[in-house]
Amino acid sequence: MTTANKLTLLRIALIPVFLGVLYAGFPGARYWALAVFIIASLTDFLDGYIARHYNQITNFGKFMDPLADKVLVMAAMCWFVECGQMPGWVLATVLLREFSVSGMRLVAVEQGKVIAAAWSGKVKTFATMICLCLMMLDIPKTLNIICIGIILVTTLYSGIEYLIKNKEVFKNAD
Repeated sequence: MTTANKLTLLRIALIPVFLGVLYAGFPGARYWALAVFIIASLTDFLDGYIARHYNQITNFGKFMDPLADKVLVMAAMCWFVECGQMPGWVLATVLLREFSVSGMRLVAVEQGKVIAAAWSGKVKTFATMICLCLMMLDIPKTLNIICIGIILVTTLYSGIEYLIKNKEVFKNAD
């Protein structure tokens, strides 16, 4: 198993740790959870760099890396919805984008095409992770709303861009 894939597995293993600390609710739990979230988020950037730089790109990594990112982000967003810090429709919008892009990629694979990650998707992931980190801090409500807005705008922009740039995938679908 490659180093990049081990980092992806570490990120997956950190998700229940992150949630466990959040739900434990002890004093300072959010800060400990934030530390775990930051470490998990950094493995995303590190495993991608290692995979590309040391030619460790694998089918396992192509599948598991984006899945690990989605599960980490969705876990945090579910918690924010549950504690009333984020409206559920925001999470639903993000889920719709993720399912749409993933579904489009599956249809493309059936057609023998590969849809590479777009720059806007990388910006969306980075901005979302930064905003979720900020939201774990004791920030003013206005900044929380701005973070939610950034998550929404980057999510919608990248989702629409993927769909427009790859609309021929759906035209050629059986």
